[in-house]
Amino acid sequence: MMDFGTVGVRPDALLTPAAGVCLEKWACVACDQYTSEPEYWEETDRIVGDAPSCLRLILPECYLSGAAQRIPQIHRTMQDYCARGVLQGGEPVMMLIGRTTPSGTRRGLVCTVDLDAYDFTGRKSLVRPTEETIIARLPPRIAVRREAPVETSHVMLLIDDPADTVIGSLQQRLQGTEPTYDFKLMQGCGHLTGWRVQRQEDLQAVHDALCALRDALGTEPLLFAVGDGNHSLATAKAHWLELSRTLPEEQRANHPARFAMVEIVNIHDPALTFEPIHRLLTGVDAQALLADWAHYAAERGMRLSDTPVAGAQQVDFICAGETKTIHICSPDGPIPVATLQRYLDDYLARCPGAQIDYIHGDDVLRRLACEPGCAGFLLPALDKSAFFPAIETLGTLPRKTFSMGHAYEKRCYFECRMIR
Repeated sequence: MMDFGTVGVRPDALLTPAAGVCLEKWACVACDQYTSEPEYWEETDRIVGDAPSCLRLILPECYLSGAAQRIPQIHRTMQDYCARGVLQGGEPVMMLIGRTTPSGTRRGLVCTVDLDAYDFTGRKSLVRPTEETIIARLPPRIAVRREAPVETSHVMLLIDDPADTVIGSLQQRLQGTEPTYDFKLMQGCGHLTGWRVQRQEDLQAVHDALCALRDALGTEPLLFAVGDGNHSLATAKAHWLELSRTLPEEQRANHPARFAMVEIVNIHDPALTFEPIHRLLTGVDAQALLADWAHYAAERGMRLSDTPVAGAQQVDFICAGETKTIHICSPDGPIPVATLQRYLDDYLARCPGAQIDYIHGDDVLRRLACEPGCAGFLLPALDKSAFFPAIETLGTLPRKTFSMGHAYEKRCYFECRMIR
């Protein structure tokens, strides 16, 4: 029998909606999307109506201010769904899924991760965050999980698998089998298809492929990087640490709260897009800012060039409708956003009148950077091949480094599992 514990993830008793549940109303997008667009969640609520839905099992972050009133209702709904048999399942399985959006069909593998293999504090664990965990964001999430009988998840773990030995190979093994579910998602989120992975030979193949990836990484391997849902996974970890202190040793090994549901995705999947998050400064003199950056760089052994230089990093500087490409020679960060953010943190500390905003979309940044007193930094798309090495070097990437696709492409809640 395979020992999945050595690779930090395992099959689990994943639950899916029972026959008769409307799948289009059941699935909904991640709670940390559309945070400034309550009308999106209001429309989702209208679509769902009284039907069973993951919408009733989560706390959309646009409603965080009303968390104290909403959380008890979430727990009551979870208990009701369990009592009425809305969810079914029980055998340890994984789910191979295909998520189709305008970017293509992204493939993933739903399972659970061992929270003892994950650390959000910077330790070199098998499963690591890609961004700094903001502890202040955890309490309302912990309050949901602490009394929850079930969980659903939008956490995505990335693997660096150029040869597609894990998910691609599994897809070939399951070719021709009937999907467990296959339906259109609401609110323009695309299409979702899932296949149950339960044959021992298929699970063994997944296990062996993950072992091979891990073994190729040497000591202190980084096998999984948290691509989406870092704070949700940190919440599960914090809750497990809190709970485990109250349990006798014999209950800790297999307590359901020790594990959290995730979707594993290969970073090299063509349908997995990485969108850069740009920087906009307000309250600045653009030309003085550019001169300050050049002086800062020179003091630290770097040089800003207007012309291309071999090995230099590239950032576009935008102000007053004009774009100037800056080449950073001898950069002190492994990727452009790291090099730039170090400077901006220094600059903002010295210039309290300036403020920073993080902008999605090239066109949005170009428009905003045209305003008086503004300057924009247009960052290049993140090189997937540099992603894991950058985490190894930096520990975590600078805040707001990337977004994995658009909001409507984020993982949708569908599967559930018991955690109590």
